[in-house]
Parts: sequence; C-alpha cells; structure tokens
Amino acid sequence: MNCPKRIPSAYKIPLYTILFCLTFAACKEKKDKPKGGDEKKDRPTIVDVMVAAPQPITNVIEANGTIIPGEFTELRPEVSGRLTYLNVPEGKSVAQGTVLARINSADLEAQVQRTKVQLETATKTEERLKQLLDVNGINQSDYDAALNTVNTLKADVAYTQTLIDKTVVRAPFTGTVGLRQVSPGAYVTPASILATMQQLGKMKIDFTLPEENSDLIRIGSVVKVKLEGRDTTMRKATVIALEPQANRLTRNLMVRAVLDDARVNPGAFAKVIISSGNNKKAILIPTNAIIPDDKNNQVIIVKEGKATFVNVQTGTRTANNVEITQGISEGDSVVVTGVLFAKPGSTLKVRKAAKR
Repeated sequence: MNCPKRIPSAYKIPLYTILFCLTFAACKEKKDKPKGGDEKKDRPTIVDVMVAAPQPITNVIEANGTIIPGEFTELRPEVSGRLTYLNVPEGKSVAQGTVLARINSADLEAQVQRTKVQLETATKTEERLKQLLDVNGINQSDYDAALNTVNTLKADVAYTQTLIDKTVVRAPFTGTVGLRQVSPGAYVTPASILATMQQLGKMKIDFTLPEENSDLIRIGSVVKVKLEGRDTTMRKATVIALEPQANRLTRNLMVRAVLDDARVNPGAFAKVIISSGNNKKAILIPTNAIIPDDKNNQVIIVKEGKATFVNVQTGTRTANNVEITQGISEGDSVVVTGVLFAKPGSTLKVRKAAKR
C-alpha cells in the first residue's frame, strides 16, 4: 500500500492565514461590485415635454339641459265624485275652454233648487216687512232679521253653484292632450290624474350654469342647443328668464330659454353651448399633465434636467386640454408623458419636445 508523501515543513501554511486571505478577497470583490439599487436610482426618467406658448381659444361652456313644453299641466278634478262624462282625445289638440270631463252633480243641483225656493219665500217676507217698516208697523230689528235671511240664502246659492262649476273639467289652454288615465264611470278625487296636457307650439329648455359664469348670460342672450341622440344640427334658443338665487348645494343657476325650432319632444336631453364671444390667448396643456392634489393642482416642469413640481390654477376646459391661468410662463417645458414616474428633484431625460 502506498503511503501519502509528507509535505515538507517549508511548504506548510497556517490555516488562519488562508482564511484571512479568502475573507480579504471577498470583501474587496464586494466593494468593487456596483450596487444594482444605486444604479437603478441614478437612471433618469424618460419623459416627453411640451413647450408652453400662448394660443387663441374661445371661452365656450357646455351645460346640460332638458326640453320642456311651453305649458304643462295635469288635469285633475277639484271635487270628488263619479265621472258622468269623459272626453279626453288622446294625442290630439284641444282648444282652451273645451269640456273634458264632468262629475255627477245631481245632489248639488237639487240643493240649489231647494235654496232658490227658500230664497223666493224669504224675499217676499222681506218685501212685506219693508212696507210695514215704512209705516212704523214693526221694529227695525225684525226687518233686519228678514233681510239677513235673504242675503244668507243668496250666498248659499252662489256657493253651491261654485261647487257645481268645479265638477266640470275644462282645458286650461290650447294644447295637446296626453294619455287618458281613467275610464268613464270611475270615482275620482282631487288626487286623481285624468290626463296630462302640454303646449307643444313653443318649446323651452331649462339648463344649469355655474355661478362663476353667470356674466355670460343675460335675458335676450342667444345660446346654441344640440340634442342628444338626434341629428347634429345646432338649434338656437333665446334666454327669457334666470333664477335669481343660486342652488345652495351645487352653486348653479337655473336658466330658461325658448327654442326657435319646436320640432322636439318634451323631456329630451340636450347640450347647451354658451360662448363669451371673445377670443383670447392662453396657455393650454393636456389634461393628463395635471396632478390633482387635496388643495392644489400641480404640473411638472423640467429645469436644468430636474423635475420641478409647481402649483397651477386652471381655467377653461375643453375635451382634451385645460387652460393654465397661473403657475406656468411662456417657454416652460411641461412634462406631458411619464408624469407618474417623475419625483421631485429627480433627473429627467427628454425624449421629445413639442410646441403648441
């Protein structure tokens, strides 16, 4: 069997020396190797910028509106009773004053006749007592009592006749009758709706306007109206009234205008376009460049290759852009892409610069 050769003592190296050398080499290698986190941290964020420049814009505001008829009412009886006559031509036009319904008034008419008989007797008695009073045949108080009876019976006749008049439902204006809600012979009350009635010859539109834009609207102002879901033809409407008080919750004003074109359906949704008529120059940036905050809106400006966050105030908004009224000057480079990845004071690398 071969035995291992012994290593000469001159070549023996202490174990602690070997461990020290290995530890030193590992530390040196770790020190020389760059950290991945630091390398990623120093990498600049790639962004696209827009050079701010004034451009002409028109102050246009869009408001939501609803088409309403010129006149609208719910036909209801003023007294309770059974319908003895019903003439509600659904979907047709009726003239003002047309009798649309009658309620049974036989009991009221009988009461009128009875009161008239009592009135006739009381009148004759008053006339005889008048003659006796002229010759001092009776006291003044007796005559006054008879006269009071006559006046009371006359008032009863007038009151009952008024109740009879209330049993007749007439068209309050010339317009189109809607769908009938009751049938002949039904028992109705003042809460019952017989039908609806609308005046379609003169359509109106109600819309709300922010209080801050109230200076754009005056009585007689002309606005443009675009109906949703129909042709794109712009219609005109003339403002006839403004609600003097703003809504306390929304801070909006209610405005009413008359449409020039009446060929629309009541209740339709519409867009009202209001223009100030004055063109101005302003700085516009894309809406997605705005960073909303709890108190302010911010944008990112590139200064000396670094990201600078500035507070801005906005004005008129369009479909894709927003006007900046304060916070940005002409010539500033505003970050429009990569906004979410930029941090305050971080290094930015501009990939593309555009000018409005």
